[in-house]
Amino acid sequence: MADQHNRYTSPLTGRYASDEMQYIFSPDNKFKTWRKLWIALAETEHELGLNITEEQIEELKQHQDDINYEVAEAREKEVRHDVMSHVYAYGVECPKAKGIIHLGATSCYVGDNTDIIIMREGLRLVRKKLINVINELSKFAVEYKDLPTLAFTHFQPAQPTTVGKRATLWLNDLVMDLEDLEYVLHSLKLLGSKGTTGTQASFLELFDGDHEKCRKLDQMIAEKMGFDACYPVSGQTYSRKVDFRVLSILAGIAQSAHKFTNDIRMLQHMKEVEEPFEKHQIGSSAMAYKRNPMRSERIASLSDYVMSDLMNPMLVASTQWFERTLDDSANKRLSVPEGFLAIDGILDLYLNVVDGLVVYPKVIHKHLMAELPFMATENIMMDAVKAGGDRQELHERIRELSMQAGRTVKEEGKDNNLLELIAADPSFHLSLEDLKASMKPERYVGRAPEQVTEFVDEVVKPILDRNRELLGLTAEIKV
Repeated sequence: MADQHNRYTSPLTGRYASDEMQYIFSPDNKFKTWRKLWIALAETEHELGLNITEEQIEELKQHQDDINYEVAEAREKEVRHDVMSHVYAYGVECPKAKGIIHLGATSCYVGDNTDIIIMREGLRLVRKKLINVINELSKFAVEYKDLPTLAFTHFQPAQPTTVGKRATLWLNDLVMDLEDLEYVLHSLKLLGSKGTTGTQASFLELFDGDHEKCRKLDQMIAEKMGFDACYPVSGQTYSRKVDFRVLSILAGIAQSAHKFTNDIRMLQHMKEVEEPFEKHQIGSSAMAYKRNPMRSERIASLSDYVMSDLMNPMLVASTQWFERTLDDSANKRLSVPEGFLAIDGILDLYLNVVDGLVVYPKVIHKHLMAELPFMATENIMMDAVKAGGDRQELHERIRELSMQAGRTVKEEGKDNNLLELIAADPSFHLSLEDLKASMKPERYVGRAPEQVTEFVDEVVKPILDRNRELLGLTAEIKV
């Protein structure tokens, strides 16, 4: 137990990321995938006529999952090469097959192909969680599609909207993220078996100059590993722009999540909407009454990390030399897994927050009614014109009265008295009762309720219907 507390451990593994995402980027998943790739290579080379026996392939399959880590680790201390250490360790378990393991391949055959496979697994889990957040957020939008609320431009009171319509803004960002994710996910390809500089020279030698067999080798391995194809050309590695494309998806989701939390934190400040707050949760070590939006703040904090993490594959891709250099290695070991672990934690938090959002309609109504008289002046003016007033004169008069009411609110700290001022002005021919009767917030929200219904029915529901088998996730928050 003491050993767990006397060295650095990543907060991503201890506090934020799920066990499922952590396994995807675990050494166990990595090295088991290496062995699957070695089996796929041996099988394909056998099928294309090389002197590899079914007995050797069967031996490889028997030891596919029981990795002798201690042998590999001891060997790596001697040879300082992780791939050759695992080739050696696999050969210790498979003495009949040891001579044909990794035949014709370079290290990137297992390293890069595994990276692609693992990123695909990670994107699939991200996709699953993203769809579940979209599902829960769409329920919230529909539930509150008719609840008028004060909308803001420049964080200044503007025309009303509804709570549900505001939620569709968050939702639409996530839908765009899902579209981007699916495009990148479906376009991922394997590196394949390209050799030391991407020319397949070693395989051309193995197949006695048969170019068609070299082409088939790539395609057959791709199919065995569940891919449609390999990248048609490469150096020793796949283009590091692939890592940039993948992490761009994660950064895009982080942008959307951060924007959502900005709004939630400000709404919580106004006491209109709150994130979940558990019975025994402590908001502040000093101020016992506080309910800090700590989950939203955590999402924002992790989102900052993911967005900044995107710089890593940008730098790596832009500074690779010719067919490959190794200054990508240490960076990729950090930036790619940690980007996935962080976005995994973000989506779990996002789902948890949306699932437990608390709305306070009376506070929302109070804030809206304090500003609504200003926003209703156009309607009031039209009613006064119908009662016999002059539109131009009324416009100037209502402007003057609005300024006066604004000073009452800002300088004297009193309630908005615009309606009383208008009722007292004989040019409007409107009683205070008439004016108050016109103060119905639903008159001023435009098509907000209809837009929610149309967006959910036409855009969101088709996504959910296509992915019903993925729905039903709940998010466990570790801390």
